[in-house]
Amino acid sequence: MNLTMKLMSKVESLLFVSGDDGLTNKQLAFLTDTTEEEIDGILRKMIQTYKEREDRGLEIKQLAGTFQFVTKEENVLCIQKLVENPTTQSLSQASLEVLAIIAYKQPITRVEIEDIRGVKSERPISTLSAKGLVREVGRAEGTGRAILYGTTNEFLQYFGLQDLSTLPPLPEDVSTDEMEDTDLFMTKFQEAFDPNE
Repeated sequence: MNLTMKLMSKVESLLFVSGDDGLTNKQLAFLTDTTEEEIDGILRKMIQTYKEREDRGLEIKQLAGTFQFVTKEENVLCIQKLVENPTTQSLSQASLEVLAIIAYKQPITRVEIEDIRGVKSERPISTLSAKGLVREVGRAEGTGRAILYGTTNEFLQYFGLQDLSTLPPLPEDVSTDEMEDTDLFMTKFQEAFDPNE
């Protein structure tokens, strides 16, 4: 790999890592131990290459004095679908476990969820709330009046359910009160609700 190609590689990595903040010509020169003139030449070449290649979804633009990667305008519709439907982004295993527990045992408190899972569940609950799949549905009676969680209409739409009564039944040989292992929840939940199938 010649020096020009190596410098392009470095600039590409730096612009990728900088994200929306971007980097100035001066910053790129400092970070790559080169001159601003060399960076100017590299950036011109890279901007042209990215613009001409139809198989690339990104291009480099100078915005507010910084250079950064942006998506190509012709891809705006598919990106818009992703942004408007955040639930299409995959959920972590922990979030799926918590969602399954809430779906079958709602209304339920965070402490009850953690008792079933055996681990803290604040972050998965927060993620599910942000994605609009669960919400606060009230307060438990007693000391502390803990928040009760339940699923939302978005949950029903995402998994193609008419209402909660159409959730797939849990195995008949084990009652939900006896279940301590999350795997049972997860197996039934994933079998019935894999949105990728």
